[in-house]
Amino acid sequence: MNSYPRVDLSEYTAAVPDEVVERLRRARRVLTICHENPEADALGSALAIAMLVEAGGGVATPVCADPMPAMYKFLPGMERFRQEPDPTLDYDLLVVGDCGELERIGPVLESHRGLFERVPILDIDHHLSNRRFGAVDWVDPDSSATCEMVTLLARRMGVPLTSGNGMLAAALAAGVIMDTANFQHSNTTPRTLVVAAVLREAGAPLSEIARRLYRSKPNTQLVLFGRVLARMGTDLEGRLVWSTLELADLAATGAGSAESEGLVDMLAQSETSEASILFKEVDGDGSTRVSIRTREGGVDATVLAGTFGGGGHARASGATLQLPLDEARRVVLARAATLVAAVQH
Repeated sequence: MNSYPRVDLSEYTAAVPDEVVERLRRARRVLTICHENPEADALGSALAIAMLVEAGGGVATPVCADPMPAMYKFLPGMERFRQEPDPTLDYDLLVVGDCGELERIGPVLESHRGLFERVPILDIDHHLSNRRFGAVDWVDPDSSATCEMVTLLARRMGVPLTSGNGMLAAALAAGVIMDTANFQHSNTTPRTLVVAAVLREAGAPLSEIARRLYRSKPNTQLVLFGRVLARMGTDLEGRLVWSTLELADLAATGAGSAESEGLVDMLAQSETSEASILFKEVDGDGSTRVSIRTREGGVDATVLAGTFGGGGHARASGATLQLPLDEARRVVLARAATLVAAVQH
């Protein structure tokens, strides 16, 4: 029987910038931080980079400003996340992953402003709209997920993907599975599938991760989905689809905010829709979070999101508007209708 590894990634690891490798190898005390309202790609890449640093003899702290969503607690290592940097460590490198802009890391940026001004930032991301805020920016819009990039980074640094009794491979696989919708999105490339094969070879339980992320939901989440889907609206003969998630929905169902994950993708299953939009009322500040999904060959979601200061990918983007729900819905739908009406197939 051939020994691990058998799947060859050498064709792709050359794409990892030398400076990224050297920065991580030199760093001894590293903060790896992901965006607020985290999902599997943000969490998986932050944990994985912490493990790469530790494999080289350094110490690392994975941080997320928000509490760990319950849906990700099945993944090994998620208990390592803190909501604040470790006050006993004098960090020499900050790694911000899966963030198109630094502000998306949330309140930890303001509460530790001096740290982010003093310590160099390594920015690792796959969003086309990334604003290049790091001392070093590794941005690969052709990658399906930040975890796909970090898998290449691990192999380039010589860290076995079997590290942590499978923790590293599982964290990376979760990010790839989430950001490709279990390999259904058009961002799934031949490289993505090779990376998935490498992670599976290293022991990542792809089918179980996919089941937990996409085919296993709390009953409260199912009830929440029902409420939101029941108020779905359409325009332009069904080519524009939307719905709203109100704070009252969370209160009525007992669901947490993180349980809204996947709602916009459910809307995007409409057979007629060119653009599907979820408007989410944000607690406490009167703003509205907008999530956008579009059909291949039609509206560029980054154009719609970019109108309102957001970004992401051509087929999946988002923005936060400092407007109440009803007003945000009005202005976004007006712009969306113009873009959808211009699409011709």
